[in-house]
Amino acid sequence: MSARSKARKQTLDLLYEADIRSTSAADLLALRDVIEEGPDTRPIREFTKLLIAGVTENKRKIDELISTYAQGWDMDRLPAVDRNILRLGIYEIVWSADLDDGIAIDEALTLARELSTDESAGYIHGVLGRISSIKDSIAI
Repeated sequence: MSARSKARKQTLDLLYEADIRSTSAADLLALRDVIEEGPDTRPIREFTKLLIAGVTENKRKIDELISTYAQGWDMDRLPAVDRNILRLGIYEIVWSADLDDGIAIDEALTLARELSTDESAGYIHGVLGRISSIKDSIAI
C-alpha cells in the first residue's frame, strides 16, 4: 500500500469518527495531532492533513453533490463509511487538479471493498463516475 493510500485510509478513519461523533474532522485531527505521541502511536500524515482540510473546507458543497447525485439515497440513509468514502472521493475528483479522476475513483473503490460491501463499491463507483463526468460544469 502506497504512502498516499495509507493517508487516504487515515483520512477516512478520521472522517468516519467525526461523522459518527457529530464533530468536525478538522477538530478531531487537531486533537489527535497534539495528544497522539509515543512509541505506539502513528503520526498523522501530511497528506492526511491536506485531505482533511480540503474535505472540511468544502464539506457543504460535497454533501450537496452527494445529495444530488446519490440517486435514491438520503445523506442520513447512506452508511457512514460509504458517505465518507464519497466525501473523500468527491473532494479529490473536484478539487485535486493534480490527481487523475481514475486514480481517485480507484482509491475510493479500494477503501469501499476493504471496509464496506461489494454492493457499496458498485454504488460508490457509479456516483463518483457521474461526478467525474460533470465536474467541469460544477460551480465550486
